[in-house]
Amino acid sequence: MTVLRHARLVLPGGVVEDGWLEVRSGRIAAVGAAGDAPLPRDALDLRGHWVVPGFVDIHVHGGGGASYTTGDPEEARAAAEFHRGHGTTTTVASLVTATVADLERSVAALTDLVEDGLLAGLHLEGPYLSRARCGAHDPNLLRAPDTGEVARLLDAARGTIRMVTIAPELPGGLDVIRQLADAGVLAAIGHTDATYAQTRAAIEAGATVATHLFNGMRGMHHREPGPVIAAMADAGVTVEVINDGGHLHPAVIGVVFDAVGADRVALITDAVSAAGMPDGVYRLGPVSVRVAGGVVRLVDGGSLAGSTLTMAGAFRRTVREVGVPIEQASRAASLTPARLLGLDGRIGSIEEGKDADLVVLDDDLEVVAVMRRGEWVREFARA
Repeated sequence: MTVLRHARLVLPGGVVEDGWLEVRSGRIAAVGAAGDAPLPRDALDLRGHWVVPGFVDIHVHGGGGASYTTGDPEEARAAAEFHRGHGTTTTVASLVTATVADLERSVAALTDLVEDGLLAGLHLEGPYLSRARCGAHDPNLLRAPDTGEVARLLDAARGTIRMVTIAPELPGGLDVIRQLADAGVLAAIGHTDATYAQTRAAIEAGATVATHLFNGMRGMHHREPGPVIAAMADAGVTVEVINDGGHLHPAVIGVVFDAVGADRVALITDAVSAAGMPDGVYRLGPVSVRVAGGVVRLVDGGSLAGSTLTMAGAFRRTVREVGVPIEQASRAASLTPARLLGLDGRIGSIEEGKDADLVVLDDDLEVVAVMRRGEWVREFARA
């Protein structure tokens, strides 16, 4: 049993300024406010610290010098470990555009890590993307959506693929979206040049996510609102947001929160292997990227190519720079993506009976400790 006390707890209903919680057998056994129950003398005093639910990242390619995109299980373990140390207790590993055969091999190699609980699932970002909005994806490997190919990939992954990003305007796009929805896989609209009407058709076919809203998609125009407005206007769509200071202006992120609410915003990192590493040249699937000042761009062409962000950084920026209340930022970093994955009964908020996935932050919202399923991944340093 572990008891934490004198912490500012960020709960679904708001902040408890002087709260405590008890962890038993890997789960949150009880939560309360100071004075409402006797606490053991060896309870961990977290005075001056925040406790938020573990972060849930549904779109991340790697970190700490390791990548999910290689399909190497040891690299995947290293990437997950890096992000766990920064508070991401639940990870969906994202792959990038490659040949269908290479993707089959990669998903097959990573399925054991999902079944073992290290990863919460796999995300295919490509190859069914628009050449006009391909960003960091190799345009030579992009292809039209094909239900037969998708069935092969789903079979190779043994049910571990949780999300597929697709440009719905491509021939066969709506058929694949229906196929994914029928299979219980999240269909995400992204890297797309779709019109508003085409995006609406995709949502009606079963798409429920917008991959990194604004980035890699047709921009807004007052006569052709495009996919951004179509996604924001539909209550059934969750929008991903990369809050690293480079992909989106803080004012834009504030408008998104105001327009759709924290229950429909999922903070993501879109991090690549260079997260946590020095500036230099790295690989992102089949392409080379250069990191300078923490910003990732393609070596050839200069397009933004993911980020060096952590979920802790995204959360901190959302509160400190965008001005989103901490409980709403916590929803976007934890409960909203957990609900999207169908895991909100177990993770995503500090509530009795849920997994003890917790992040301890100092007064400046920097990570000082991380707990996953009741075990310290990064232990709090007692004074």
